[in-house]
Amino acid sequence: MSCDTPYFIGIDIGTGSARASLVARNGEIKASSTKDTITWRDQHDYRIFEQSTTNIWEQICTAVKEILKQSNVPATAVKGLGFDATCSLAVSDFDGNPITVTKGSGIGNHGDRNVILWADHRAEKEAELINSTGSIVLNYVGGTMSLEMEVPKILWLKKRMDPALFARCQFFDLPDFFTYKATGDNTRSFCSVTCKCSYVPDKGWQSDFFERIGLGELVDGENWKHMGAARGQVQTAGSPVGRGLSQKAAEELGLVEGTAVGSGLIDGYAGWMGTVAARYMENGQLSNVFPSLDESRHRLAIVAGTSTCHIVQSREGVFVKGVWGPYRDTAFPGWWMNEGGQSSTGQLIDFIITTHTAYSELKERAKQEGKCIHIVLLDILEKLRHENNVDTYTELTKDVHFYPDFHGNRSPIADSRMRGSIVGLELDPSIADLARKYYLTLEAIALQTRHIIDTLNAAGHDITSLYLSGGQVKNMVIMQLFADTCGIPVILPKSYSEAVVLGAAMLGRIAAEGVEDGEDMWKIMVEMTPTGTLVAPGASSTVNKLLDAKYNIFLEMIDIQKRWRRQIEEASH
Repeated sequence: MSCDTPYFIGIDIGTGSARASLVARNGEIKASSTKDTITWRDQHDYRIFEQSTTNIWEQICTAVKEILKQSNVPATAVKGLGFDATCSLAVSDFDGNPITVTKGSGIGNHGDRNVILWADHRAEKEAELINSTGSIVLNYVGGTMSLEMEVPKILWLKKRMDPALFARCQFFDLPDFFTYKATGDNTRSFCSVTCKCSYVPDKGWQSDFFERIGLGELVDGENWKHMGAARGQVQTAGSPVGRGLSQKAAEELGLVEGTAVGSGLIDGYAGWMGTVAARYMENGQLSNVFPSLDESRHRLAIVAGTSTCHIVQSREGVFVKGVWGPYRDTAFPGWWMNEGGQSSTGQLIDFIITTHTAYSELKERAKQEGKCIHIVLLDILEKLRHENNVDTYTELTKDVHFYPDFHGNRSPIADSRMRGSIVGLELDPSIADLARKYYLTLEAIALQTRHIIDTLNAAGHDITSLYLSGGQVKNMVIMQLFADTCGIPVILPKSYSEAVVLGAAMLGRIAAEGVEDGEDMWKIMVEMTPTGTLVAPGASSTVNKLLDAKYNIFLEMIDIQKRWRRQIEEASH
């Protein structure tokens, strides 16, 4: 291969793995490598999820070296790289050495377990305190701060750490840690600090807020050194960070010192970048030949994995109760974004399947038939549909109602105390019952997606299509459910698994080419995003009526749960 051909590397740090992909200017992925990362749990506290930046960086370095070897592309041909990561809290000292976040005697000392994962729910009381302040900060997170964000977690650490040890800590949203690790430059991204660290668009850090909640030591005059983002030290997506790769990082990655590094994105926003500019095939024809930047505000990116993110861009800030944002400059200069989310989707599907009494029977049947368990469940549903003489699975499960917030609600209720419920249970331990519950779970995820979209549009957005990426895209049943339940088309990427890492690679190209204008960034996205496939709404009038009825019941289940909670609270006093 010619050394003159430019390539870009996207690095995606997900919940359970780190992935590197080598990407050409046209978006074609030449090589990919994925390496598992370690997550520590606490057997006495289900809320705890911890990781290690040292472990993640080692896996990144291995993956990057592997893709260069696989592709036979010389390091000199790699012109830029970008990072995306989960919105997890990473803690180090001012030399970049990891600081332990595990409760107990070692907290605050040097040690590998220095990441509180996004899914970690230890900071519930801290979030309650923050949400009682009425601070302007809350206006930019839908009125309620999630315990999954970074400031509640920092406050949790402060309460348990020796003050002298806390004073030497710097705190990162995970994407920013890795641009720092790669370059030695402590500049932060607007995506991380506005979305997860309480940096207010247009106004910056709010000293009074941090002092009021007990984190006054972070203020540090105007320096904000613990947060690493003093005024003027925050960048939009893809802006070149520092002088590119440091000598040390370049050696560890097998790349060239000074290679451009783009300011990072949270993984969901990288999924937005890697999908929403897609053209798509409809009836065998290429539609929407070159979408305009303005078209982006009608396209909701849904990144569906363990949890799910819903991201939409707008020209003006739209305040949506129960939905995070609006965040300015998150990806494009001057544009705003809102982010909805579901705390547990892929995780919930797995939980419903693996905790059913018929799970071992399902596994054995899948093994005998040489199929994945999801295909076996769909085979069973198809058999049940014929036996019950109905046209669709929705009709098969019409008398059972499922509310999916087993892990709390992120949007649009923004209530971590919400819990799941099923109405219509029978004394049925069979594999057929498991198949029905599996479909109900998919249906509930789709109904909640409609709830989020309805809330966004009621507040001023105008969403007319969904752009999906992540592991759930390979499940066509839930993709059709999204289209039918929400009543708008769904566009699927060429590869469900590549959109996020492709978005990260785009950051590398934006940095390498010095692109600063939103229109030019959009052109890069259109050029690098492969053509998608359109899934149109296709439900019959009968099923549409059922889905509408189930949606109304879904909303009623929320009201009932809140009312019951109040009754129990009153009875407990």
